[in-house]
Amino acid sequence: MRIYINIRILFCVMLLCILYGCGSMVGLPSSKEKSTIGEITPYTTELRSLPLPKEKIVIGVYKFRDQTGQYKPAENGNNWSTAVPQGTTTILIKALEDSRWFVPIERENIANLLNERQIIRSTRQEYLKDADKNSNQGLPPLLYAGILLEGGVISYDSNIMTGGIGARYFGIGASSQYRQDRITIYLRAVSTLNGEILKTVYVSKTILSTSVNGSFFRYVDTERLLEAEVGMTQNEPIQLAVTDAIEKAVKSLVIEGIRDKIWGKSVDSTVNYQRIIDEYNTEHANNNNRLVGNKYPNDDRQNLSIFGNVETQQVKDDYVNPATNIGGKLGIKYFLSKNFNLEVNANYFKIQNDKIMSRSFFVTEVNLEFLLIPQYKLTPFVYGGVATMFSQDKTRYKAQFGGGLEYLVQKNIGLRLSSQYDMGFSDDWEDFASGKRNDQAIRFGLGINFYIGKN
Repeated sequence: MRIYINIRILFCVMLLCILYGCGSMVGLPSSKEKSTIGEITPYTTELRSLPLPKEKIVIGVYKFRDQTGQYKPAENGNNWSTAVPQGTTTILIKALEDSRWFVPIERENIANLLNERQIIRSTRQEYLKDADKNSNQGLPPLLYAGILLEGGVISYDSNIMTGGIGARYFGIGASSQYRQDRITIYLRAVSTLNGEILKTVYVSKTILSTSVNGSFFRYVDTERLLEAEVGMTQNEPIQLAVTDAIEKAVKSLVIEGIRDKIWGKSVDSTVNYQRIIDEYNTEHANNNNRLVGNKYPNDDRQNLSIFGNVETQQVKDDYVNPATNIGGKLGIKYFLSKNFNLEVNANYFKIQNDKIMSRSFFVTEVNLEFLLIPQYKLTPFVYGGVATMFSQDKTRYKAQFGGGLEYLVQKNIGLRLSSQYDMGFSDDWEDFASGKRNDQAIRFGLGINFYIGKN
């Protein structure tokens, strides 16, 4: 009995060691971390690499804050924590410093600054009475801003895109999920001379959250259950997302100011700014086609295509033991619009029941196909139509419907994964009629689509 108990204890210790090792492999923290200098975003480097101005611009920021009033989403109950950091003014000032185009001055807490300057004056007057009256006891004047920056985080949208994938078989399973949120900021430059709004820029940034999970759940005996789980969740920090968006807005403001001649004598005439202006204009032009979720539609699918499929087929007829066979399909598609196309194809189709019968058909099909989102590289599609089946004894007819996915691996080449269900108009595909159901078949295909013609 003692030996049995010791074996169980040893097994538990080994299991804990294995789980600890798995935790280290999937990146789970196993020890405390010391403080580090804050991370930088991709736009931090781009800001610091901007060409230097001839003269820096004195700029003031009174308030650049969260204007959404959005709280963090919570699955259960209420969450009174704000979704957006409340220190966005500080983030903006840091971005202005990194750009090296501006001299930010303190305006967010100017009351504290003025109060401290008053304390300095009072202290000097009180304790320097016997000093030389001709000595300069005054403070230098405060800098004043030629331009004010206004705006803020004006939108926080939760769950603009969600999805996942998973599978489970005999108690062993794995799954992965993702979620995208989105923040939007506006930044505008205002002239203190006459109040004119010189420039307004608008930037959005998605925030990604992902999770990966695996589980094992199985009875190893009638009264013993083995269960194990492992998983990892990663959430993009909101603060870094806000910083990235603000730095992008500052960079856009600098480049648009150079392009539209807003910064005046600060622009150095000896420096060639054309490269960064051209890059920005190209990005702006490409962005005109961007949709929610950072997806860029395209018109690579032309109005005519030739395709070929390799298919597996299995009949559902009146005999037992249907066999799986390999067939093929060749055809042409003509697009009536971006979403709809008319398809004509010819294919080889074989039905077989082991040790009972086998018959081959030459089939011509006419289908109407609908592409759900043809402007994307990956799009689902569905189709349906009628067909004629030719064999040695006589001609038969059927209807079919199916669907699948198409992905453009190159501009004019698409890979297709599809499934099709054939419904016969008669019950004599194998020359034997039994029951009330007509003969049917199911197919799974992998194909390639070559697009030709005009967009």
